[in-house]
Amino acid sequence: MQVEEDFGIGQVSLGAEAALNMIDTYDRPGNAYTAGTYAGAGTYAHGSEDEPGKRIPRARAEAGAGVGLVRAEYSVFEAEARGPNARAEAEASALAVKAFARAQVASASATAGPVKATVGLAADTGVSVGVDGVGFRLLGTGITLGPKPSIAVFGSELECVIS
Repeated sequence: MQVEEDFGIGQVSLGAEAALNMIDTYDRPGNAYTAGTYAGAGTYAHGSEDEPGKRIPRARAEAGAGVGLVRAEYSVFEAEARGPNARAEAEASALAVKAFARAQVASASATAGPVKATVGLAADTGVSVGVDGVGFRLLGTGITLGPKPSIAVFGSELECVIS
């Protein structure tokens, strides 16, 4: 089940994948960082290890660059703000398979356990298949089928939660 509310340029969501991901972060130590301009790329893969962020089997590759980044995290809580940026990511885990490219003008997000709120202006392109459903986006326009069917047009989204 996923509960999500879209406010034009932002959204609030509560989903099965986010709730299950709390297993990975409940004992994560605090960390904070900032960057003026940044660019980076990386990959990782891990299995069922008894360490924060490594309990759910997952493989991920990502690359991105931008101007302005602030992030803080502790346990199941996160907060992040980004200025203009572009990034690409691909991930396969026990909960989902995803591949997305994102171009953002700006964004801010906060997470508390399974609840995440995001506000910003972005054009996402990609696909996802997982416990929250099957979906695709092309420049912010797309459809999701599953427990939370939705239609998105240029970043605005209408959805119905089925429980």
